[in-house]
This record gives sequence, C-alpha cells and structure tokens, in this order.
Amino acid sequence: MQQVIGIDLGGTNLRVAVVNEDGTLVKETSTPTDSDRGPEAIIEDMIRFITDFQVEFPGITGVGIGSPGPLDAETGVILNPPNLPGWKHVPLTKQIREAVNLPVFLENDANVAALAEATSGAGVGYESVYYITWSTGIGGGFVLKGKLQPGSAGYAGEIGNMIVQPGGTQYATLNPGALEAVASGTAIGLEGKRQLGIDGGAEAVFNLANKGNTEAKRIIDDAMDYLAIGIANITFALDPSLFILGGGVMQAGDELLTSLHEKVHSILYEGQKVEMKKATLGGKAGVIGAAQLALA
Repeated sequence: MQQVIGIDLGGTNLRVAVVNEDGTLVKETSTPTDSDRGPEAIIEDMIRFITDFQVEFPGITGVGIGSPGPLDAETGVILNPPNLPGWKHVPLTKQIREAVNLPVFLENDANVAALAEATSGAGVGYESVYYITWSTGIGGGFVLKGKLQPGSAGYAGEIGNMIVQPGGTQYATLNPGALEAVASGTAIGLEGKRQLGIDGGAEAVFNLANKGNTEAKRIIDDAMDYLAIGIANITFALDPSLFILGGGVMQAGDELLTSLHEKVHSILYEGQKVEMKKATLGGKAGVIGAAQLALA
C-alpha cells in the first residue's frame, strides 16, 4: 500500500504524519510552530521529521503540505501569510524537495482540511461541501463531488480576506474589515486584550464568558455576527449542501454551532436553509488532506 507524508503547517503547531493511500493515519508527530523563529528554522523542522519517517517507512513516495495562504500552489511558493511572519515568497516545495528527494506538493491549509473532511469526515455522502476553519485565522475550501475546487489561480476559499466590515479593523496584510480581522480566534483575543485588559488570547475570553462576563460574551457574539455574514455570503454565491466548521475556536463548545446557525438564517432569504456540522477529524484533517495531495 502506498504511503505518503502529510504536513500541516499551522500558525500554532506543525504536524507531520505518515498516511496510507486509503487515508489511514499511520504515525504522527508535532511541535509548536513558534513562527517568530522564521521560515528557515521551521523548514529545518519539516525536513528533520520527513527524513526520520523516511528511515522508519522506506516506501514513502511523496509529501503534501497544507499551509496558511496566500500561496501559489502551482509553483510551491508561500507568498505572505498573516499568521506566518517573515514567510514572504518562500519557495517551500523546492527547498524540501531538494533536501529529501521526494515529490512535494503545496496547497492552502483550509483546502486540504476541506478535502479530508469532505471525503473522510463529516461531509461523507454530501455532493457539495464548504469547509471553514475558525482558528488563529479563518480560511475555507469548497469540495464538489469529492474534488477540491481551487479556482482559476488557486485563491478560491480565501474567505479570511473577505470584507465584512467596510473600513473596519486592520490586521496584518489583510483588507481593513476582513473576516479574519474581526472574527478569528486572534481577533477575539485582541479584543479581549483591548476591551478587558486580559491576556491569553481567545481561550481567555471564552473562559471569562463561561463565567458570565457580559463584555466577554459580547466580544464573542460580535465575532459570530461577522462570521455569519461571511457564511451567508458564501451561501448566496455557492449554495453548498453542507457547511463544516473546524478549527480551534470550535472547540469552545457545541452551542457555538447552534448560535451561528441561527445568525446565518436570520440573514438568508425566507425559507432558505443551510445545513451545518462540526468537523469530525479534528487536528488530523490537515495532515490527512495534505497527504492526499501527494496521492493525486
């Protein structure tokens, strides 16, 4: 059975796994990304993990990488992701290919998670699936009949830069008022710091909200309002059979999905319905989906 390596390059964690051609995860390892170290140190981590797996699993045939965008999947270059400081025009696939002597493929992290969830997770049995990762950043991917739809230049699904608050909050290289700038876990954490003076990111805000703090609840509710606008916009444009929501913020509680569902339906046409599910593959979606790139 063919075996490949999937890499999930996240803003928080770097995950690397050996995956069988049927999507079974064989072995996984991870480490904090610590993006402040810069791209070269993190690429060295990737190469070390790959070479270790090559020794243990000598039949590995390729490597697939899911990374925050924007990126150029065709050339294998990471362009300038907001959540990976210093990663500007980094020829990632070339560097890794030369180091490990394997074919290397690159795709947006939300796209690979979408592919995994649609074909092996919560989207099994649905014709069209739109996956949204709600985490440090916000991204998306559209899978139609089991095939990823990257768009003409690979930018389909880059919903983090969708403007939902015209002239609003500016974050990193995103448009002012972009969805990621006002609704991501990072945005929730920054508002917690600005409005409540608390550190600890989004988790600290959710913890405070769970204790009944009304200001913390309002910060979360505002973020959900913006995310609902984004989901409604996607619905108007694509009308997918199912939305799947994953990412770290979704771990805050199942009630988030219920509330978000209500907010989305308040924006849609009367009688228009949207089905939404929580992702089922968890942190494994990124490596499983990335590995599928090397099986194509």
